[in-house]
Amino acid sequence: MNPNEGISHHLERRRRLAAAMAEGVALVPTAPERVRNRDTHFPYRFDSHFYYLTGFAEPEAVLVLTAGGKSILFCRERNEEREIWEGFRHGPQAARERFGFDEAYPIAALDEKMAELLENQPALHYPVGADPEWDARAMRWLNAVRAKGRAGVAAPERVQDVRGLVDGMRLVKDAQELALMRRAARIAAGAHRRAMQTAGAGRYEYEIEAELLYEFRRNGAQFPAYSPIVAGGANSCVLHYVFNDAPLRDGELLLIDAGCELDGYASDITRTFPVNGRFSAAQREVYDIVLAAQKAAMDKVRPGSAWNEPHEAAVRVLAQGIIDLGLLQGPFDEVLEKETYKRFYMHRTGHWLGLDVHDAGEYKRAGQWRPLEPGMTLTVEPGLYIRAAGDVPEPLRNIGIRIEDDVVVTPQGCEVITAEAPKGIAEIEALMRDARARD
Repeated sequence: MNPNEGISHHLERRRRLAAAMAEGVALVPTAPERVRNRDTHFPYRFDSHFYYLTGFAEPEAVLVLTAGGKSILFCRERNEEREIWEGFRHGPQAARERFGFDEAYPIAALDEKMAELLENQPALHYPVGADPEWDARAMRWLNAVRAKGRAGVAAPERVQDVRGLVDGMRLVKDAQELALMRRAARIAAGAHRRAMQTAGAGRYEYEIEAELLYEFRRNGAQFPAYSPIVAGGANSCVLHYVFNDAPLRDGELLLIDAGCELDGYASDITRTFPVNGRFSAAQREVYDIVLAAQKAAMDKVRPGSAWNEPHEAAVRVLAQGIIDLGLLQGPFDEVLEKETYKRFYMHRTGHWLGLDVHDAGEYKRAGQWRPLEPGMTLTVEPGLYIRAAGDVPEPLRNIGIRIEDDVVVTPQGCEVITAEAPKGIAEIEALMRDARARD
């Protein structure tokens, strides 16, 4: 068996980055460990760019890559005492063999080695401005090389942000990434089904959050991809509500925005459903508008469509729906032109998805919305948020509805990888009714 077979995707990504650099040396550090309180740390999460290129999940690590294709890892050394307390470390030698690097050194050797590697190189690529510590270290390396000028050694004349090159690579997912994202989507969809089956009047938002987190971890996901939003009643109209401590009340809606992270890759699903298992007439009317807006947006997710086309399609449906509900007065074109619909729909209809929930990649290039390509992954998430106000009819007050799915652009259109999470009214009501019948 080829020892690099399991990491071929990381080797290929490093090869592509080296080709995109064309010249010079790139440095990509992982994320630092962060203290939560006193000597307790937050659960460690690697830097997404670093992990994308290496598959190496330990802290205190740096990838160095030359335009010629040589890849070098700097990482922690083996330490028997620290491993008793903190767990296994690969160490440079094992990491080089396991992850397919050409060379590997202790992290303590980074400064000395970088001063050598930058000699007579035209460019240094690193995450410029991301961390003052790395900016300062980069300047020290450059100055150390410049000090050798009398000996005929040239320092890099150009410093470039490496993130722009990696961002472009990460936009189109490879087969390994898509397989992970489909698994993460299935786990998250199962958690949303569980939430629908266990929600009910008298329970608290945090109880439903616990059901979500249980389902994530039970199925192998390491973390939630972000702080779950479990928002009942008026809380559903707060876009980034995360307190999750209010009681659920009969007759109100529950909006849940929650996804899991599996081996670094995120899922991101939002579902909205009635606490008592039956949509009221007003809730049903608003829900149908949002669902129609999502369908209109998804119809525009296909190769060649500009990034903004799904959003514009959703906005047109939502704007007409807001007029039909009597929340705004027409004419339709004026509601669009003056953007008065933003009182009830104030966010975009999606974002890139991958190693980050709001994943890397530009949405515009040279002033033009980016065209969609097969392999791109994104969310489609229209919503309506009708806060209580004097000019809002009583039945519509405090109705907040968002419906969000994760989709992959395919050669024919799009694949909805979160389709196992129910979103049709009849499907939701049947699932909740059946769960109550078993109780």
